[in-house]
Amino acid sequence: MLFCNRVMLVLAGLSGAGGVAAAAASAHGSDARLMGAVALVALTHGALLAALGFSGRAGYWQRGVTALTMLGLVFFCGDLALRALYGERLFAMAAPTGGSLLILGWLVLALSGLFDRPGKSCDC
Repeated sequence: MLFCNRVMLVLAGLSGAGGVAAAAASAHGSDARLMGAVALVALTHGALLAALGFSGRAGYWQRGVTALTMLGLVFFCGDLALRALYGERLFAMAAPTGGSLLILGWLVLALSGLFDRPGKSCDC
């Protein structure tokens, strides 16, 4: 389980670093609209991955959220960044597919709150 939490934190750090780099690119000559969107999405989802990593839990639900989030980030942010920097697309419908995966990741997180039973009851 510790390995999975470390992986989540590594991915969180990469997402955050990518978000800051995208923000810098948007301020220094790239398509500000596209790179600003990349920065926002990468930074907010980096925070999600950090929260998962620091939670100390790496069960089925958390791994699912991490996988959906990372795949969504690669498709969504990758497509927008390629368009902004090189005028190319990752593949047709990459950004909408990535956005849908990100939404699904948040929904899986919500479902984990309903169905994940870590062994002891919540104090809330």
